[in-house]
Formats: sequence, structure tokens, C-alpha cells
Amino acid sequence: MQEKIKKYINDIKKTEVLTIDDAQKIKKHFLAKNGILNDLFLEFKRLSNDEKKQTGKLLNTLKKITEEKIEKIEKGDDLEKQKNELDVTMPPNYEALGAEHPLTRVKNQIIEIFNKVGFSLSDGPEIEDDWHNFSALNMPQDHPARDMQDTFFIELNPDILLRTHTSSVQIRYMENNTPPIRIISPGRVYRKEDISARAHCLFHQIEGLYIDQGVSFSDLKKMIMYFVKSLFGKEVKVRFRPSFFPFTEPSAEVDIYWGLQSETDRRITKGTGWLEIMGCGMIDPNVLDNVKIDSNRFSGFALGLGVERIAMLLHQVDDLRLFFENDLRFLKQFK
Repeated sequence: MQEKIKKYINDIKKTEVLTIDDAQKIKKHFLAKNGILNDLFLEFKRLSNDEKKQTGKLLNTLKKITEEKIEKIEKGDDLEKQKNELDVTMPPNYEALGAEHPLTRVKNQIIEIFNKVGFSLSDGPEIEDDWHNFSALNMPQDHPARDMQDTFFIELNPDILLRTHTSSVQIRYMENNTPPIRIISPGRVYRKEDISARAHCLFHQIEGLYIDQGVSFSDLKKMIMYFVKSLFGKEVKVRFRPSFFPFTEPSAEVDIYWGLQSETDRRITKGTGWLEIMGCGMIDPNVLDNVKIDSNRFSGFALGLGVERIAMLLHQVDDLRLFFENDLRFLKQFK
């Protein structure tokens, strides 16, 4: 039987397969149900175990050579068909490459500015508990500041909620790290607000935190001036206004002068020319004590800004809702 298989191997090697018809004849002669290979495998089953080892190798060689000869011709025929069917007058069918979302782009700009002066990234959950979102930030259950942030609670559970600010990330970081601390916390936050051109129930914040020995309000002002000038240019006008936040004391809001050159400027700035871009302040000692950081030894500052507000300013967008509608006509402008 082995001599017979060797003869077939020699025959198939010598056979010229030049056309698809030649390939079909070889396939029918060798690989069909009533072909040579099928008969050889039936005969193979009757051999002894010792004979099967060498004979099996020869059978597999015959099958492989036959299939390769046929496949070579069939593949060439398929390519020829594709060439014949190709209509070179048709326009190309491809999708243009996408681009970064404008909010992602602005967020990355802000992160890069803070990274240059040693701030690292810190992240935390969007579903939070009361302690990290409110209580640890100097807002007990009856504190009126809670009314400033209408909250989405999860399944009517007063202890589980969608975070209203990324300050909760700072609490989690301070609980597990010791000063010096220098972090920024970007992320989505949620508040139960009416959706309009200036407000949304979902938006993005970036909050900064710096804690060390001897940190003062002067350090905070220098940090903010560095950030604002890096983002808006060295000629930007900045002002600090006293404000109140339960987790910082003293607290301030930071405005930049945007101007009144256009109707959009007047609408965005409510006719004043000034626009608030962030809140900031020195961390209240109670907050440090809540996370087991010695407030007699360490001090620090915190600041927080909205990514949408910055993006609206940088790109002259007068309706915040456009960032969330996924309208390609709007998004393509930022390529």
C-alpha cells in the first residue's frame, strides 16, 4: 500500500494544474467521496498498528500536496474575479477619523497644566456615600449648605448618592495618604438641576488639593494665577471675591474678565464682563481632623472648576447643552 501511495504522490507532483478546470478535475479524482484518497483511507483501516504509523504519514502527505495544488489555483481565480468585478469609478467607502471630544480636550489641557507643577491624578467612585460626599467635608445632616447641591439619591437610600462634586475623591485620598499631598481629581458629577444653556444635571469638575506644612492663602493665589495665565494667556485680568464653602475657610470665587465686545459676551457674563471660573479656599481644620491629619501641623488649599465652563470660554460656545448632544455638525468643528 505504501508503494501505491508513493506513486500517487509522484503523479500529483508532476501534474500541471494551470486552470480552474484542471483544479476541479484533480479535486474530483482525489478528494471526492468516491475518489482515490477515500479508497486509500478505507484500506488504511484494515492495516495493523505497526503499518498504520508510516502509511498514515504518506496518506497525509498525499492529501496535503493535492489540496495545496487546488487551493493555489482557486485563490488565483477568486482574485481574478474580484478584479473583474471591481468598479474603479465608485467613490471610496471609508469613515473619516474621529477626534477628541471638546470636553476631553479641555480636561487634558487642565491636567497638563497642573502636572507641570507636581500635581498627580486621583480618581474615585461616582456612586458615593454620605460621609465622603458631605459629612467629612464639614457638612453634617442639618447643614444648610446641603441645600446648595440638590442630590440624586440611589433607591431612596439617604446614605447612597451620585456624587455632587469630586471633593469626595479628596476625602478618600486623604484617608489613605499622609502629607505632603498634591493631587487633582477630574470626573463627572451630578446635581438635580434644570437643564438650560448654562446648567445641566451632569457636568465635569476638576478639583485640586495641596496639603503640607506652612501652606498659606498666598500659595493658593500664586497657584491660581499660574493656572489662569497658562490657560487664558498672560494678559488675562483676574479678581478674587470672598465667598463661602463649608469645607474651606477663608473661601473665595475667582473671576476672569471676558469683556463685552459681543452680544454673546454680554449674555455669558450677565452684562458685567466678568465670569466666574472656580471656587477655592484654605481647607477647614475640621476637614483635616475628619481624615486624621493633624490640623495644628498641616494646612492646605483646595480649588474646584467646571470643565464645561472653561470649554465654553475657550471655544466661544454659548450653550452648554451642545457638549452632550453628540451632534456631529458641532463636534467636527473641534478637529
